Amino acid sequence: MKTKVFIDGSEGTTGLRIYERFQNRDDIDLLHIDPERRKDPAERKKMIQASDITFLCLPDEASRESAALAEKEDTVIIDASTAHRTKEGWAYGFPELSEQHKTAIQNGKRIAVPGCYATGFISLVYPLVAGGILPKDYPVSSFAISGYSGAGKKTIAAYESKDRQKELSSGREYALTQQHKHLKEMKHVTGLARTPLFSPIIDDYYSGMLVSVPLYADLLAKKETPASLLQYYAEYYKNKPFIQVSAADDAVAASGFLAGNGLSGWDGLKIYVTGNEERIVLSSQFDNLGKGASGAAIQCMNLALGCDEAKGLDLT
Repeated sequence: MKTKVFIDGSEGTTGLRIYERFQNRDDIDLLHIDPERRKDPAERKKMIQASDITFLCLPDEASRESAALAEKEDTVIIDASTAHRTKEGWAYGFPELSEQHKTAIQNGKRIAVPGCYATGFISLVYPLVAGGILPKDYPVSSFAISGYSGAGKKTIAAYESKDRQKELSSGREYALTQQHKHLKEMKHVTGLARTPLFSPIIDDYYSGMLVSVPLYADLLAKKETPASLLQYYAEYYKNKPFIQVSAADDAVAASGFLAGNGLSGWDGLKIYVTGNEERIVLSSQFDNLGKGASGAAIQCMNLALGCDEAKGLDLT
């Protein structure tokens, strides 16, 4: 029997990418809402109730409204918004972090998909805090670069307009007030005592993301080098097909450059550790629309269904 799936918010970037990834799957029966009634609560409730799994690809408030419409206990809700990522009772959709995270996704009926920047940050910081390497009160900072596709339809249209502003041809730092919406989950999920300093940049390319965390080696709880941290990450993420850890002689790192769009179109995430024995830089490279959004949402669905977690996704 096919799994009945409804995408609430299928007109947005994440919703469209989820829809596209289902086109070649013979185990999914997509439920379609009348376009003229896609904002009608009664019709949305009807679709949610008829589904086995509903994806919420909506602004935060609309996601909360849709989640409240789900009265059928067996319906799995997978929310791609920020609304439920730190809310009790919702599984955090990053199964590689621990067996507890994976089990919660497999058994849960309410699953929150991590934010794109948060995915990169947490993939680097969570293992170090969990292993007692990074003190919880370390003053963590992070910088990141992303393609414009994660910023929504209006921003995509602005970047792809023939008459666009000249500033859009350059990288632009934003979230200057240190109030980025992903900061709450970045702190909460990793268990850090301080809210990280976070400086993201949006740049003139479609998709792909690079998140970096610089560290002073002498402020870590244990003596570490780039080589020892690579070994630690390799062991931590062993047998995790969505997480790849670079080798010590990785050719990309050896080139001296890490590109934001280097893994665009791939559904995994790659970790690099560079620097020296005094100053170390942790970096995660991935597609903000893949492991950072729709790919992660489908991975969570696969786990909830008990099938291969990479089904329908590209890890080649």
